[in-house]
Amino acid sequence: MLPRATTSARAQTSSYIFQILLARPLTLRRIPWELATLNLFQAIILGIVQGLTEFLPISSTAHLRIVPALAGWPDPGAAFTAVIQIGTLAAVIAYFRHDVVRIARAWAVGLVTRRPFAELESRLGWMMIVATVPIVVCGLLFQEQIENQLRSLYVIAGAMIGLAVVLAGAEALVRRRLRAGIPQKQLEDVTWTDAIVTGMAQSVSLIPGSSRSGTTITACLFRGLARDTAARFSFLLSLPAVFAAGIYELVKDADQLLNTSDDAAALIVSTLVSGVVGYASIAFLLRYLRTHSTYLFIVYRLIVGGLILFWLYNGTLEA
Repeated sequence: MLPRATTSARAQTSSYIFQILLARPLTLRRIPWELATLNLFQAIILGIVQGLTEFLPISSTAHLRIVPALAGWPDPGAAFTAVIQIGTLAAVIAYFRHDVVRIARAWAVGLVTRRPFAELESRLGWMMIVATVPIVVCGLLFQEQIENQLRSLYVIAGAMIGLAVVLAGAEALVRRRLRAGIPQKQLEDVTWTDAIVTGMAQSVSLIPGSSRSGTTITACLFRGLARDTAARFSFLLSLPAVFAAGIYELVKDADQLLNTSDDAAALIVSTLVSGVVGYASIAFLLRYLRTHSTYLFIVYRLIVGGLILFWLYNGTLEA
């Protein structure tokens, strides 16, 4: 009996040490921000998750909610999620730096010459602004629900599955157009209606699990844009919204996000990591969509949404 007792004790001790090393609590229950601080290891992992999933149509917010829940880490919260998106914002600016400079220059020249819509780049600048209005309005109106009730894993699972179905519908329409020989729109063909519809779709991404890139790319596909053009337009449209959300949350919740030097370090590290990984994700998605459909992401969303519901049902996760 003695060897069994010793083996059991060693197993329990090893498990306890492993959990300490990962800073993993013994329950998956959500921990309030005030009672939990992310360590640097967790911050790096969350930065990688943000960078990988921000631009793929699979929802970064959902994964930043799911990964900590599965690992037993504290939910970093909506404010943390919004702020580290500044890292992926920097990735968009860096990757599309030539486009951004041309758009900004043309927009400014258009204002000075009083011909704001004369050039394509100038029109794109105004389209980016107009398309940002819906998400700003909805974000301010439903801020409390977005930061609390809508972070439920039931909502996230439903959004993961729901958008997968809608995206599959958009892909079916794309195939039908291609068979009919209808040309796909490029960036120079984007209209004001395309921008407004895509901006309205972007506001749906405030629901965790829906995905900002997912909703906007889906809208662009419905509007007839080529897949890689849809992704490019989606990324450019994200600039004002992501910047505004990140700065707003940083100012509003600075006391919590920067409560200690450890909190500040975790936020900075996560933001930097998300930017580096996000740059690689942009390059991958644009290259992938030139020759592939979005069915890979549709299947992934259905699987993850189904797994979340299963884990909620068997008690592995708490909503």
